[in-house]
Amino acid sequence: MLSLFLLLPAAIALAYQAVALLACLVFLERSRIRRSKPIPPHTPPVSILKPVRGLDEALDAAIRSHLDQDYPEYELLLGVQDEDDPAVPVIRAALADQPAARARLVFCSTKTANAKVGSLIDLAREAKHSVLIVNDADIRVPRDYLRRVAAPLQSSRAGVVTCLYRASSATLAGAFECLGIAVDFIPSTLVAPLVGVQEFGLGSTLCFRRADLEAAGGFEAFADYIADDYQLARRITALGRHAVMSEVIVDTHLAGPDWRAVWRHQLRWARTIRVSRPGGYAGLPVTHAGVWALANLAVGNVGAATALWVARSSMGAVAGFAVLRYWPALFLAPLLPLWDVWAFVVWSAGLAGRTAWWRGRRITLSRDGRIVSAQ
Repeated sequence: MLSLFLLLPAAIALAYQAVALLACLVFLERSRIRRSKPIPPHTPPVSILKPVRGLDEALDAAIRSHLDQDYPEYELLLGVQDEDDPAVPVIRAALADQPAARARLVFCSTKTANAKVGSLIDLAREAKHSVLIVNDADIRVPRDYLRRVAAPLQSSRAGVVTCLYRASSATLAGAFECLGIAVDFIPSTLVAPLVGVQEFGLGSTLCFRRADLEAAGGFEAFADYIADDYQLARRITALGRHAVMSEVIVDTHLAGPDWRAVWRHQLRWARTIRVSRPGGYAGLPVTHAGVWALANLAVGNVGAATALWVARSSMGAVAGFAVLRYWPALFLAPLLPLWDVWAFVVWSAGLAGRTAWWRGRRITLSRDGRIVSAQ
């Protein structure tokens, strides 16, 4: 009886892997088509808003990649909330090396529950242009980043443009998390637009019109939410605009986390998703094909277990290697279903509780994702 019962979640998990594989192939084909055509000549002046807090290992490279853009008119605003922040000397050195660049350091004073959004409020006031780009401090971008990310906004239907990202780390724990991002998080992100979800946006890049931001209430409207990237995309798409996944893939660096830090980071993500999109969170176990493969193998459903294992390994290899060019995903493809066991444990831990660790502080979240306290 148990063996028959487990065939249903196995079938659902197998269907998800097929959809995720299709989403990856659709993204690859769309990216190929876009790159085969000349970049659209839509080059509105852009202000890049980059909040910075603390010294990330990749900060210098990230800043310099933004200073070397093939784009006619843009500015880079780097915001910090503390003049003693260790990132300040790195920022000043990078700007001094390229004095002709349209970039400057901004000291931000607005205090909000989400400190990043407080910086964004001040940076938006300083910004000169009508198109804004927000990305995380350690995001490194290719030289044609601005041309490709801003291009979709030539359509009045587009409201926010976002990018996939590829992570790297110098530690084993960090590399494990990077693998999970490539083979689990990224394909789930690609599935969202394929199945009709429009309110998606990643902190790796959010490109939008200032007018749409203001119509959505400005950064102030979600200054106390933990998932600021999701809230921004949700509010702009609620105006009737569309979210667009760019063909550009950017890079980030996980700053040498140990296993405890990885656990805390993953748990924060899980609880953030749960309070932001509870329905989507409840359905996440169907993405954990490796768990259902092992469960079916334990009760003798060898065929179902084998199909799930092959499907999970194949989808992860395509998502990680073909989409992101992240070679460990190809090398470790046969072991990728084991990531799902970890992901299921994290999901289970995230079912209860509303506390999380964020930038060294223990925060408490409300039921709708607001930060209600921080220690």
